[in-house]
Amino acid sequence: MAKHDRGAQAAAPYGTEGMRIGVLGGTFNPIHTGHLILAEQVREARELDKVLFIPAYSPPHKAAGEMAGPEHRLRMTRLAVEGNPRFEVSEIELRRMGTSYTFETIMQLRAQQPADSFFFIIGADTLPELPSWFRFRDLLDACTILVGVRPRHELDWAPLEKALAPEKAAKLRAGVVCTTPIGISSSDVRARVRLGSTIRYIVPGAVEDYILRHKLYAEAAG
Repeated sequence: MAKHDRGAQAAAPYGTEGMRIGVLGGTFNPIHTGHLILAEQVREARELDKVLFIPAYSPPHKAAGEMAGPEHRLRMTRLAVEGNPRFEVSEIELRRMGTSYTFETIMQLRAQQPADSFFFIIGADTLPELPSWFRFRDLLDACTILVGVRPRHELDWAPLEKALAPEKAAKLRAGVVCTTPIGISSSDVRARVRLGSTIRYIVPGAVEDYILRHKLYAEAAG
């Protein structure tokens, strides 16, 4: 199939039949520039029509710790994606509440949009964690996982290849996308806020204003 210039077209509304939908989940505590760069570069590389940013209600692999409330994380995510017509925010996990399992989210999205194809976006640092995810083999059947990897970075595939049937391991390998390395983490952002250091340009300006206005992350969790 000839390569489309999707960026030159008007963004199709979510729900259009046969769309290619990227899904980027996370606590977004807070969302930062690295999340946005990963989503945009993967979207372009794999010709996705949209990327849904999905804040987790209660992530299974992270302690509550310094986590801002779901309403704050949702608002920051909405502020971060403003201005990009191919980025949207979904409240699907916040509305479902409980532990936020990616497999359940993908299956719920597929039930709502059966004609669409879903692509779950992760960074390379998340790849080794996949075998511990809830129903991760079924997740590989339910969607395509796209892994953002910095240039010339060698991934350790051995643990995954031991845990997966050859065809599923091959599908996972085929999902690797070369992306710009961005050394930003949400924990670093929170630490800088506690120290009173600048977070300008590390997070979008509107997110920085929101964090400071609501005094998020200013004190270490007790």
